[in-house]
Amino acid sequence: MTQNRRRFLGLTAGALAGGLAGCTGGDGTPTGNATDTDGDASYTVSMAPTGEVTLDSPPETVAHYFPDYGDMAVALGHGDSIVSMGLPSRFHTDHYDELEGVSVDEESMTPLVGDAGISREVFYELDSDLHMIDPQWLINNGAFKLSEEDVAEVEEEVAPFLGNAIFRRTDGWHDYRYYTLYDAFRKVAEVHGEVDRFEALRSFHDEYVTEIQTDLPAADDRPNALLCFAGGDEPESFYPYRLTDKGSNKKAFRDLGIGDALSGTGIEGLSESDRGTIDYETIMEVDPDSILLRGHEDKSREEFEDTVLAFMKDDDVAGELTAVQNDMVFRGGPIYPGPLHHLFLLERYATGYFPDTFAGELFDRDELASIITE
Repeated sequence: MTQNRRRFLGLTAGALAGGLAGCTGGDGTPTGNATDTDGDASYTVSMAPTGEVTLDSPPETVAHYFPDYGDMAVALGHGDSIVSMGLPSRFHTDHYDELEGVSVDEESMTPLVGDAGISREVFYELDSDLHMIDPQWLINNGAFKLSEEDVAEVEEEVAPFLGNAIFRRTDGWHDYRYYTLYDAFRKVAEVHGEVDRFEALRSFHDEYVTEIQTDLPAADDRPNALLCFAGGDEPESFYPYRLTDKGSNKKAFRDLGIGDALSGTGIEGLSESDRGTIDYETIMEVDPDSILLRGHEDKSREEFEDTVLAFMKDDDVAGELTAVQNDMVFRGGPIYPGPLHHLFLLERYATGYFPDTFAGELFDRDELASIITE
């Protein structure tokens, strides 16, 4: 590897509708697909399932549910527009600490989800310029207790909805177009009038991923993984996910070519309709090369090893698993990773899975921060 050495450091150790134009000028203002009526410029952004949304100017306040879309706003320099999150505790933001000048105020975000679900009134209280939320997610999640009429009223009385649930692809109601992480990111950039910045970030991402994939071991030499949700320091019951799902929260694993240990086993993954669990005996039948456990993003690698992995090593059955014996048990990442978080996750898993090839920081934090802040 000889190129992009400044940008990608330490790599060796020993996407209803298609994209709508929406360009930006050099000052970040939306141009293209815009109209000018009596001096008021407006522009449209189109995204399934809502279709076209017309905006008079980039929104100053945006209601979010999904942390991945929040991370997109931060990446585009508009973190201060975020006024809500479904559950702010799921918006993991430690990675911003490594990017000078990049931050977000989590404490100022109103949680949408309460004990009784999501109240229609919270959207009136927020009075946002835009709801960057897939409305079908709100309508079809029974725990939220929001009807189609509720959402239509909010859209009519407060502000439009624009968004697409991209983190997974297992919901039966999601019968409209899915977007990749960067397809959705482009739409958010159009909303905020930041397509130039988006293109710079996409270029950074593309070169970074290419650099890593160039040095990956041959496909036959890459391990498979069992991805599960299992919170708590002494897990004994696990909700399995499928790495073959093309949702955006599996992107880092796809980039590294990590195989799905459940392929061909008949074990299905966590979905809207399947909430089944598996135990250590079932995992032993699969005996995966590695295990990825979600629900531990508040821990460092060392804290995870001292609690979860230590417990598994001491368990009579878990201790016999190949992944446990080889210390190939890792934190499984957040449920809703955005584009910035993905860059750090890719580094985490590249160095964790292939330590003989990748070590240290794999991309230039300063250059990334400068794209976001300048």
